[in-house]
Amino acid sequence: MKIVDLRVMRGPNYWSVKHPKIIVLKLDLEDYYNTLTNQVPGFSTKLRKMFPGMQSHRSSEGVEGGFFKTVDEGTTFAHVVQHIALELQTMAGMDSGYGRIYPTREENVATVVFSYQEERAGEYAAYTALKVTKALINGEKYKLNDDIDRLHQIREDEYFGPSTYAIVTEAVSRGIPYIRLNRHSLIQLGYGKHQKRIQATMTNSTACFAVEIAGDKNATKDLLSDAGIPVPKGTTVYSQEELRRAITWLGFPIVVKPLDGNHGKGASINITNLADAKKGFQEALKFSEGVIVEQYITGFDFRLLVINGKFVAAAKRTPAMVTGDGTSTIKQLVDKENKDPRRGIGHEKVLTKIKIDQHTNALLKGMGLTTQSVVPAGQEVYLKSTANISTGGTATDVTDLIDSYNVLMAERIAGIIGLDICGIDVMTTDIAIPLNETRGAVLEVNAAPGFRMHISPTFGLPRNVAEPVVDMLFPREKPSRIPIIAVTGTNGKTTTTRLIAHMVKHKGYQVGYTTTDGIYIQDKLLEKGDTTGSYSAEFVLKDPTVNFAVLECARGGLLRSGLGFQQCDIGIVTNVSSDHLGLRDINTLEELAQVKAVIPKSVSKDGYAVLNADDDLVYAMASELHCKIAFFSMDENNPRILKHIAKGGLAAVFENGYISIFKNSYKLRIDRVADVPLTFGGRARFNIENILAATLAGYISHFDIEDIKTSLRTFIPSPAKTPGRMNLFKFPNFEVLVDYAHNVGGLKAIGEFMNAVDASHKVGIIAGVGDRRTEDFYDIGLAAGQIFDEVIVRLDSDLRGKTAEEITGPLLHGIEDANPNMKIEVIPEEMRAIAYALEKAEPDSFIAIFTEDIDEAVKMVEHFKVIQDRKMLVE
Repeated sequence: MKIVDLRVMRGPNYWSVKHPKIIVLKLDLEDYYNTLTNQVPGFSTKLRKMFPGMQSHRSSEGVEGGFFKTVDEGTTFAHVVQHIALELQTMAGMDSGYGRIYPTREENVATVVFSYQEERAGEYAAYTALKVTKALINGEKYKLNDDIDRLHQIREDEYFGPSTYAIVTEAVSRGIPYIRLNRHSLIQLGYGKHQKRIQATMTNSTACFAVEIAGDKNATKDLLSDAGIPVPKGTTVYSQEELRRAITWLGFPIVVKPLDGNHGKGASINITNLADAKKGFQEALKFSEGVIVEQYITGFDFRLLVINGKFVAAAKRTPAMVTGDGTSTIKQLVDKENKDPRRGIGHEKVLTKIKIDQHTNALLKGMGLTTQSVVPAGQEVYLKSTANISTGGTATDVTDLIDSYNVLMAERIAGIIGLDICGIDVMTTDIAIPLNETRGAVLEVNAAPGFRMHISPTFGLPRNVAEPVVDMLFPREKPSRIPIIAVTGTNGKTTTTRLIAHMVKHKGYQVGYTTTDGIYIQDKLLEKGDTTGSYSAEFVLKDPTVNFAVLECARGGLLRSGLGFQQCDIGIVTNVSSDHLGLRDINTLEELAQVKAVIPKSVSKDGYAVLNADDDLVYAMASELHCKIAFFSMDENNPRILKHIAKGGLAAVFENGYISIFKNSYKLRIDRVADVPLTFGGRARFNIENILAATLAGYISHFDIEDIKTSLRTFIPSPAKTPGRMNLFKFPNFEVLVDYAHNVGGLKAIGEFMNAVDASHKVGIIAGVGDRRTEDFYDIGLAAGQIFDEVIVRLDSDLRGKTAEEITGPLLHGIEDANPNMKIEVIPEEMRAIAYALEKAEPDSFIAIFTEDIDEAVKMVEHFKVIQDRKMLVE
């Protein structure tokens, strides 16, 4: 068995719209394609022993143990790889429960689909699952520990921490989208100009000066002391001599901690002698040049959380500890505590496993103990000097117990420091009593307080502390999204996208749009190329100046990584015709239609899918949708349109020479087709379809009829406005058309236009794209032979794995079958082919150039036109 292809889907995709984060694995089962699990002796037993957690896998049986039942009865090894990949992630703290198996047309090959939480973990799980499956088949021993450890490490490195996860989850529950901006905790909430950013529990509203103050413990203490807030007496020292003087002034017990430390790193507490003070000093120097020495305040450690100026939660924190039973060693007690199912590695679970390290051994030594010591029953032994949850500590929610004085104090502290999200560490004997009455003190102020102790306390009520964060960033009346119009189809999607973007700009929006020729922000080309995938969509949605997005979504991007957004407001499908069939397991028009259907399936419930009612495959998409639907048609009497509007539906039609909208029983005429430049006087009928779709998009977006009409009339097709889309050049004695049409559907659409062209001689410069099938090349040749009087066959610069003969052979065959007497020239180099056609142009002829390199083709035509115009002037 081997993996022949692996793709990571990051958004709604061909395999699943509901589960956007999936791994798509193309698995060659080789000799095991026809072998089932029940045909390998002992396989089921070994699988159960290695993965007992798979008992929860229901599989198609729909009950616990369902997967094991299918293994016993006989299932494919592709199915086994899928379930092992899922279970590996679950064992590493990343529950991922979705999976499917799909057959392919390739011999011995299956497509395995399974979900992931962190994509690098999903990829690792895929390759590991294959290795484990092979080992089980061959009866070889396989140790999973290293793989599980690696998956744990990936999770800790790249998965959301508890605080980030809580905020993102709260945002998503409100319909607020998010984009991960790096592999860590920098997250964008919302789209375009409405976006906000968080990094753990810091937001884009967190003042940098407040963070600096909170990080400077001396400055913090001075500010709080001046405001009448109890703080420990102390000072900052930089040498052991200064340390001795500070101890003489303060007396024991003391706390020693780094000036710029955080999360309890380098801190030593309850120091009662000079020797330990010196050790604490050296430990603190590892993290900061300055060391704080202050009074040790007795009591319990509490964390108070203030968000947007309001107290929201409090927790009592207890350092990692064990309680003696009179028989077990401290090491055995730790091992027993770590078996608590609530404890995991890092942030994997509610609690973190206790790790015995040098700090622990030093604490034990100070108590006259070692890890092998047995302590009396009931005696508590603290294993860490700080109460951080990340080092194995526990938390008890005390939000409902805190005294009102302490609440006001916490809110004052957040305001004094200037933090929008503020964690305050307090030491006191009882949080239910005012701090000034317990001789307690505020120890620290944290600029990025962890939420874990509040959202998942060891004891007490969990508190949704993410809610006030999202309330602060996005007050209920404030938008988080920008309108998104997504456009797909085989032909016409780029022109439709550009026309809608023009319409949106006319309404005063700052529009960002993507096309097959580049990413545009406010009509400025920022990135050139075929930009119709998820990266390009996110590029626009991340831009802080954009407040409207129009996104072209092509087949390649959908199959490569899925959509770059979870849902759109309007999803348009122009048509579905033969293009790229045979690539990436899409072999039929019906399968291609399912790829395109991802767009309308991703429309929000209150949004609109705009579908071509004249295209059977596009019209059929409506039956699977849960959003509103609008149709467009070139025939106002199309029964599908009449049925739709009879039910109160919305439609756009070409009727009596007009672009019109049907709404209920009313007809709204937008404009005469002949007056819309994009139709070239009504000759370019395929562009009328694009205009119908764009008009519906404008109407659904609540644009005024007059604004839509103005937009249609001011959208002038040209190489600058619509590069490679019906770029028409008029020479003194002939005309030239430059177009990007690269499939038979596009070629036939141009053919309809050519039928309306009054020319004595029609020349076509065509090519076959190398990643098409032989029958596709033939069909292009056949269409060209029916349209033109003369054909020049060229080649793309990249033949995409095919030979020149494999492409030109079927093309020529198709041309000859359509017109045996056709004049044909084969000129492989594109620019030479164009130059030949221009130089040999007959009077009153029409040359259609179907180009790979739009820019260069246009430049050549324009250069030739300049020369011709000069000649005319001279003559």
